[in-house]
Amino acid sequence: MAVSPRVLPPRKRRPSPSPTLADLNLINSLLSLSQEISTLKPLQCLLIRKSLSIINTSKLLAILFEELLRDSVSNVFFSPSTLLCFEEMYIVLQRIKALIEDCSNGSKMWMLMQNSHLASSFHELTLELSTVLDIFPVEEFDLSQDVEELVVLVRKQCSKSKPSVDLRDDSLRRDVLALLDLIKKEIVPDHLKLKRIVEDLGLIDYSTCREEISSLQQEIQNKSDEKSKSEIVSLIGLVRYAKCVLFESSTTEKPGYRRRKSMSDITVPVDLLCPVSLELMRDPVVVASGQTYDRESINQWIESGHNTCPKTGQTLAHTNLIPNRALMNLIATWCRQQRLPFETAGNNNKANGVRAAFESTKMTVSFLVNKLSGSPSMETANAVIYELRALAKTDSDTRASIAEAGAIPILVRYLAPGVGSEHPNLEVNAVTTILNLSILEVNKTKIMETDGALNGVIEVLRSGATWEAKGNAAATIFSLSDMHAYRRRLGRRTRVIKGLMDLAKQGPTNTKRDALVTILNLAGDRETVGRLVEGGVVELVSGVINLMPEEAVTILEAVVKRGGSAGIAASYDLIKKLGIILREGSNTMRERAAAALVIICRKGGSEIMAELGKIPSIERIIWEVMGTGTTRARRKAATLLKALRTWTAGLDSSMMMSGSATTSRTMLAT
Repeated sequence: MAVSPRVLPPRKRRPSPSPTLADLNLINSLLSLSQEISTLKPLQCLLIRKSLSIINTSKLLAILFEELLRDSVSNVFFSPSTLLCFEEMYIVLQRIKALIEDCSNGSKMWMLMQNSHLASSFHELTLELSTVLDIFPVEEFDLSQDVEELVVLVRKQCSKSKPSVDLRDDSLRRDVLALLDLIKKEIVPDHLKLKRIVEDLGLIDYSTCREEISSLQQEIQNKSDEKSKSEIVSLIGLVRYAKCVLFESSTTEKPGYRRRKSMSDITVPVDLLCPVSLELMRDPVVVASGQTYDRESINQWIESGHNTCPKTGQTLAHTNLIPNRALMNLIATWCRQQRLPFETAGNNNKANGVRAAFESTKMTVSFLVNKLSGSPSMETANAVIYELRALAKTDSDTRASIAEAGAIPILVRYLAPGVGSEHPNLEVNAVTTILNLSILEVNKTKIMETDGALNGVIEVLRSGATWEAKGNAAATIFSLSDMHAYRRRLGRRTRVIKGLMDLAKQGPTNTKRDALVTILNLAGDRETVGRLVEGGVVELVSGVINLMPEEAVTILEAVVKRGGSAGIAASYDLIKKLGIILREGSNTMRERAAAALVIICRKGGSEIMAELGKIPSIERIIWEVMGTGTTRARRKAATLLKALRTWTAGLDSSMMMSGSATTSRTMLAT
């Protein structure tokens, strides 16, 4: 049977390739990005026209991308040049979005100073968008006539962009520079003009001024050149002055306003605080004793003639300061997590030499002290003192300015009995301001010589309304006792000793630590040690040694070193606890425990040695310290082991003699 030939169907023409999923995603991303830019609010105070223009351009582009996405679904093929055009457009739109968001979220004052540069940035991005649209192949797409006309319109709008600065913005910038120039010349600016300027920048109340200060502080972290940092510091001073003289502080925020965190809003981890200044360290350094301090604080300590470690009392073998970079990184990381600005030591007013910032701070201080010197209400006084408290944390120049303006005698009023019970926040702010002022050495003398100042601090220590107030009063006494002459004066005050003891026994952990480090400082004077022993300091150490072993053992070492027989006798019950620290503590704690035991055993006699000998495996424990401890710990452990073996040898000899005498008596009786 004949086979019919196979008839093949006619060959179909191969269609143009469809857009890939990646191509569709790119168009979709362009649509989403242009819509996101369209929803952004135009800048409110500066660069209003430029931001509004580029946002409107994005709205028009969103219409184009919507139609392109519909064509893509209909299998319209994209040429490589078209895809490249899309990619370039996406990059430009990303930069536009970032620029608008940065301007919206950043400092208004700094944006004003950079107004010309930012106007150029908007202009350059608009021109780049115009260039991309010029090469955009409209003919490849089956666009509606309306959309084609829209593309032409956007091209024309972008090509007309000019780099000019808005006349209003430029005038406002010159006004701010004129204010800064007046302040440099120590001329108080007109408050009405100042208010008009800051309100034109959207700084309309206390909260927005505080937010602006935080934004400026954040700007400092993003700058590497000293000139920019100096300019920003001067702007901070101006805004701080405006905040204080124009607006009353308020505990309520305006609707929709979210205030940034400040150092007063959160509890700083103790390990990040300088033991001297009790503030977050900016430039942590390690001294010869192994302790870490903020560079500025420990430098002041050493330059004032001290040759000991403030925390341990140990004599420093040298005064070299080694940067603690690991802790510096830890502090910077913690600040970022808390959304706090982290200022390094180089960012203070004095280092930058900013005259305008210094003078504006002086004017701010003068205004606040004058306001406080009248008869303000307690609410107003609390707001003013809070501002002084914040200012007193900034730098030494500001602390000097506040004291020179006569703030200390006025602050004493708010340390009086009864103030804390009715106005606890006011009491805390007042005593903390004095604490911050006392960091500067010349202010210590002013505080000690101001009538009623020391008594006021002691009153808060004894009967403050809150633990925070009591703890900061203890920290103030710690700061004042840095000077040897004042250490003895403070140690002679029975109320100081009693207040610190009660605080260390009853307070929460942070205030316990404040009290203990202050007690340690006072223990640097031999006369005061006797009063501490009479006041029960050894019993106190025994009670807190499990909770805060490092502080407790350090105090015990200082007390037994200078306390004579009374301190040694009182330490009898601590031998076993010191043995536990010798076995289980850190290298630092083992070193101090060994040092304390050496002194106790050397002066305590056979009863103390017997108590030490009762500790299980005590010789092995001492051997471990000799093998793995610090240099000082090894030396102290060797001395301790020698004393223990000498006592053991004497005990064995005594037992042998006792045994021989018994045998002789038995023979004689027989």
